[in-house]
Amino acid sequence: MIVEDKEGLRLDSYLSEELDISRSKVQKLIKDEKVLVNGKTVNSSYSVKINDFIEVNDELDYEIKVDPENIPLNIVYEDDDLLIINKESGMVVHPAPGHYTGTLVNALLYRYKDLAGDKFRPGIVHRLDKDTSGLMLVAKNEFTLEKLSLMISKKEVERKYLAIVDGVIQNDSGEIDAPIGRDKNNRQKMAVTDQNAKEAITHFKVLERFNNNTLIECILDTGRTHQIRVHMAYIGYPVCNDPLYGKGKDSFGQMLHSYSIKLNHPRTGKELKYTVDAQKEFNNKLEELRNNL
Repeated sequence: MIVEDKEGLRLDSYLSEELDISRSKVQKLIKDEKVLVNGKTVNSSYSVKINDFIEVNDELDYEIKVDPENIPLNIVYEDDDLLIINKESGMVVHPAPGHYTGTLVNALLYRYKDLAGDKFRPGIVHRLDKDTSGLMLVAKNEFTLEKLSLMISKKEVERKYLAIVDGVIQNDSGEIDAPIGRDKNNRQKMAVTDQNAKEAITHFKVLERFNNNTLIECILDTGRTHQIRVHMAYIGYPVCNDPLYGKGKDSFGQMLHSYSIKLNHPRTGKELKYTVDAQKEFNNKLEELRNNL
């Protein structure tokens, strides 16, 4: 299943990023009809969609095995259809080059044997960056996976974030409406750009101001890769400790926490709303900033 922030990418670009192989090699596989989307051959320029099922012929010169691992998880809510997990900073969500163990997916596979979705992202409908902590949804079956993916694309899942940013924001609130795409000079980064970009809208509200920092709440209209980090850096207030878009990181990483999630249950319609406190490192940073006023 395609996660929200990847929808609309060209098929060759999507597979190149996901499998960490060259785009030209992906294009050859597609041309040789070794890639199927929903059981059919397509062109390299095909735009991937959320519920697409992509099969790649196993003749690639790499092999990734995702093993179950007994890794502790902080489960905030669970029923037969879904999980809400409070992810710790430092945990990678799904396996990728350089991170084949210790991920959220490894932990999920240990606990649940029949999660829906592909073998690299079973149950994953959206993700948080490695060093971003907080609430995440996980689908436990095909029905929930498809429903949650659709709900996220229709903006029916409300996610709120806390962030400590560098600099003092003078406006009490604001909206950042700036398209985000892959940084042409560094494929590990995203950037505000008008080339191969998608709409991205972030709303922020100032909660506290300090000498050289600001605590803000962010709500996303869209869910692009690194969206808050890119947008805040774009307006001159990068997330504190951000190694890609800010001044660098200490041992904890960027001060960004998904603290609230609200949605109607995809099967029952019952409202689910949960909030979680940030990790001690985030709160220690806040205490330090308050003490220095």
